[in-house]
Amino acid sequence: MILVNTDYITGKELEMLGIVKGSTIQAKHVGHDILQGLKNLVGGELGAYTEMMNDARALATKRMVAEAQAMHADAVVNVRYTTSAVTQGAAEIVAYGTAVKFRN
Repeated sequence: MILVNTDYITGKELEMLGIVKGSTIQAKHVGHDILQGLKNLVGGELGAYTEMMNDARALATKRMVAEAQAMHADAVVNVRYTTSAVTQGAAEIVAYGTAVKFRN
């Protein structure tokens, strides 16, 4: 499956199949939250949060791809990610784009 953040794929004529998306909601681990809070006092990257968000993006992408595969898509164009706070300590990640089939 080809994923691009443009609305075209060079050399391919595309047939639009529809919008696809994948999402997940991730919550902070209390133990990591305490340690990251201490790190926040001295500055620097909050590694546990970075890892959590990377894992969440990967899961949301996987779910978006599964939806595209169910439509027999060859690719997803115009891929975007969005994040929003759902509740204190939890965030939703959404991956979305347009599923397409190659005409040539």
